[in-house]
Amino acid sequence: MSYFETRRRPGRHFLQIPGPSNTPDRVLRAMDNPTMDHRGPDFGQRAGRLLEKLRLVFRTRRPVVVYPASGTGAWEAALVNTCSPGDRVLMVETGWFAHLWRELAGRLGLEPEIIATDWRRGAEPGPLEERLRADKGHAIKAVCVVHSETSTGCITPIAEIRRAIDAAGHPALLLVDTISGLGSADYRHDEWGVDVTVAGSQKGLMLPPGLSFNAISEKALKASETARLPRSYWDWRPMLAANAQGFFPSTPATNLLYALDAAVDMLLEEGLDAVFARHHRHGEAARRAVRHWGLEIQCAVPAHESPVLTAVRLPEGHSADSLRALILDRFNMSLGAGLGRLADRVFRIGHLGDFGDLQLVGTLGGVEMGLALAGVPHRPGGVQAAMAYLAGNA
Repeated sequence: MSYFETRRRPGRHFLQIPGPSNTPDRVLRAMDNPTMDHRGPDFGQRAGRLLEKLRLVFRTRRPVVVYPASGTGAWEAALVNTCSPGDRVLMVETGWFAHLWRELAGRLGLEPEIIATDWRRGAEPGPLEERLRADKGHAIKAVCVVHSETSTGCITPIAEIRRAIDAAGHPALLLVDTISGLGSADYRHDEWGVDVTVAGSQKGLMLPPGLSFNAISEKALKASETARLPRSYWDWRPMLAANAQGFFPSTPATNLLYALDAAVDMLLEEGLDAVFARHHRHGEAARRAVRHWGLEIQCAVPAHESPVLTAVRLPEGHSADSLRALILDRFNMSLGAGLGRLADRVFRIGHLGDFGDLQLVGTLGGVEMGLALAGVPHRPGGVQAAMAYLAGNA
């Protein structure tokens, strides 16, 4: 029985929201070690090695800063270290989390300019390039996009976004949120020319919530020298100075760093390319089940379909929240809620993190049984369609 359960349920709870993801036992055991002196030499050596390994996950040779915070903190850090009051930032609203980043930018005193979408695709390079070409005076300081939009199940092709910025001949920084993408979907900070990458611990990194990250390009670091937004806790400079010796300017989340060390080792032992292939395979299997059921996938652009999660639209007149509540009550499985304009319209199946074939089959089985009990029109056999794909594509 888990700590917060109100009644005894046999079997293990299926946490199939798109983050926080399930924390593997190896990571939990790493957290379960005694807290150590975060000013002592042993910690400095261990944290220094971890910060070096972490660069491999971001695929960067540049520094990665770690904050005790949720991903929202890393959003703020990316902006306050690179921007000044009144700076214009161009943001593509691909879903709920892009919307929240926009709101945060406004509260910081920036001027967010929005390229709207229907929340059924990732950011597309054409409108970005057109807007940047029109910005003859280079008033736009930064372009902010979400790589893996957790509310919609859509991926943005970041390499194409960088090419659009370059084609426009614009000096804007590229800031990318890959909070749910890191460790789940292919991501290349250096190769794709990202200036600040924002990430969090509780998705593909398989940790509990509590750590957030900024990977920082040389161009972004240069911009931080003249940025004038107020910053103290989020300031990169004291972090980078302390990190050079394996330490932190304030008390770090010591036991979460133990967990991060174990999680990074797990990803590197499996091999990042193998991790990404596994997620793509599970994403395709889940979508085959949904299409067999005759339900609609929120992501309307096949090239933008996420390996991290699948957001499923219910027919008019059917409540996604009621379906989720029924599945939780009957089968002890949590599915993701619809957010913002998608509230009660979609449910989200997380297939990320420490996740295997049998977990996916069990997840889809719970959904199919729930659809039948809730009276949602569908064609039975979606689980079989996913199983056939998994068996034929090992």
